[in-house]
Amino acid sequence: MPTSHPAFSVVIPLYNTERYIARTLDSVLAQTFADFEVVVVNDASTDSGPSIVERYAKQDSRIRMITQANRGLAGARNGGIRVARGRYIALIDADDLWLTDKLALHFAHLEANPHVGVSFDPSLFIDEHGTPLGLAQSPKLRDIDADHIFCRNPVGNGSAAVMRRAALDDIEFLIDTPEGHRSCWFDESFRQSEDIELWTRIAATTHWKFQGIPHPLTLYRVNTTGLSADVKKQLASWERFRDKLAGYAPELVKRSGRRSQAYQFRYLARRAAMNGQGREAFLLALRSSLTYPRIVVEEPRRTIESLGFSLLAAVLPRAGFEALKKLVFSATPQARPLTVKA
Repeated sequence: MPTSHPAFSVVIPLYNTERYIARTLDSVLAQTFADFEVVVVNDASTDSGPSIVERYAKQDSRIRMITQANRGLAGARNGGIRVARGRYIALIDADDLWLTDKLALHFAHLEANPHVGVSFDPSLFIDEHGTPLGLAQSPKLRDIDADHIFCRNPVGNGSAAVMRRAALDDIEFLIDTPEGHRSCWFDESFRQSEDIELWTRIAATTHWKFQGIPHPLTLYRVNTTGLSADVKKQLASWERFRDKLAGYAPELVKRSGRRSQAYQFRYLARRAAMNGQGREAFLLALRSSLTYPRIVVEEPRRTIESLGFSLLAAVLPRAGFEALKKLVFSATPQARPLTVKA
């Protein structure tokens, strides 16, 4: 039985992910640290995902599911946070996975560092079928300020973040709805960029610190049919986030806006190349260097690799580029052996 106030509340937004949700739940239930509850937020799914969750809930009393009108990823996370009872909030999307010691290591990290409001870990990347891509995130883990979060987003993705409830309490805001006031933490007007918007708001407006732990514990699924696959929409969403940030942290945007935009262009160039959008990828890579030329000095290898990768995506036939991707990924060592099935 879960305690009335577990250490962790694990929040899982659920929207038409019947293909993945069982494995996601398996990876949470396999945690070596067992003092947690699981709050699955059915965001008006129309597939069999909720039925799968109900079967799990009958077998494990730590799992409960709430159902709400569709509000997107940010709204679903808000719904879970609103009813969460844990002093730490751990997010995981319904198509991602955790390694078995994820919660144990974050618990130790947060307990030992009371000034840390957001604990995160590097992510390993898997494809739509759960196959490891051989790629690992290598973010900065210490001495992170608002500028670094704005420019580089070291957390990487929502499934890597474990947040102190007290840190979320400091950025809570109310919105008016036909049903009355509703507490929010993520900005529900964002259907993309909701993660970086929240991280940057915490860093820019509170005293809480961000720190990472050096163990890759999150398996992030790169889904070319998902929200992040459309790089034009993602860029537009990021630009709207930057404009919102300028409203409450204008000096931050003035100081780091061009640098942040260049890093965003470079990131989207790689995403576009992965999605087979070669011309778009190459143009984005060029815009990155033209927007903030110092990016070549600050990170020469990654910038040149991104430009070259994008150029190959633009000039090679699709079949040839896909073969090249497989060759590159197969030659890249894993950062750590996987201990759960994807």
